Amino acid sequence: MTEVGEFSLIDRATARRRQPATTEIGPGDDAAVVRAPDGRVAMSIDMLVEGRHFRLDWSSPRDVGAKAVAQNAADIAAMGARPTAFVVGIGCPPTTASSVLDELSDGIGSAAEELGAGVVGGDLVQAPSLIVSVTVLGDLEGRAAVERSGARDGDVVAVAGPLGRSAAGYALLREGITDGPLVDSHRVPTPPYASALAAARGGAHAMIDVSDGLLADVGHIAAASGVVVDIDSAAVPVDPAVARVAAERGVVAALDWTLTGGEDHAFAATFADGTVPAGWTVIGTVRAASPDAGVLVDGVSWTGSPSWESFT
Repeated sequence: MTEVGEFSLIDRATARRRQPATTEIGPGDDAAVVRAPDGRVAMSIDMLVEGRHFRLDWSSPRDVGAKAVAQNAADIAAMGARPTAFVVGIGCPPTTASSVLDELSDGIGSAAEELGAGVVGGDLVQAPSLIVSVTVLGDLEGRAAVERSGARDGDVVAVAGPLGRSAAGYALLREGITDGPLVDSHRVPTPPYASALAAARGGAHAMIDVSDGLLADVGHIAAASGVVVDIDSAAVPVDPAVARVAAERGVVAALDWTLTGGEDHAFAATFADGTVPAGWTVIGTVRAASPDAGVLVDGVSWTGSPSWESFT
């Protein structure tokens, strides 16, 4: 970083970026100004720390940037909003090569622009390791936010997007396998944003981004809504590539990765029966808690692999 200086790096990162119409004032001033057509702003923040959430011998800086955007945008989409703007904070050692920061900025900027959003500001500071903190703003487009607490007795539970692919890719990386679509899924998740917005427009009662594993995140819906969610394991879509990798190793069932693997950034939601949009797969039902809220698999508590935990 010392080879070119902080302000030169910031100038290079911002000069290449396009801004959407919602950005009135972008990078270069004391603060950004972003239009909020709805009158409300959905907002979320997430952080990636080198050695805990990514490794630069496994992922390129561009991959890390794209992943940071995806996991933040998925949180906004899970509320039924459309991402409009990102603010990025980066911490790094002073010895960090400028090329690493350039690639990281390109990954962030390109991923944001693919969503029709802009990177409207940020900060760059020294830190003991590479840290990427992203704040995202989103537009609800006049709809009520889809909260975790809206699941109702009689709803069905459905999922959209890949499950288990990131966990399988992580297992491959740990074995030294650095190429292939499952590894790519771990490096850069591909949330089905359009499916989340279709769910919001179609009247989903509750929705969540599957970041910590399907059972853990559906458990958040169950707890917030005060209901029991019963997952039908036979209805859960198991990716053929995930099943093949699991079978080849014989150490974990593909269903375990599918139900508990983290960082896929698929979506889970509950709907009134008969209102599930195209692109969603029904995997279970919701009933009133009796007596406690929680998640069951085939009517009983899950005894397989524990869900992924980002903090431990």
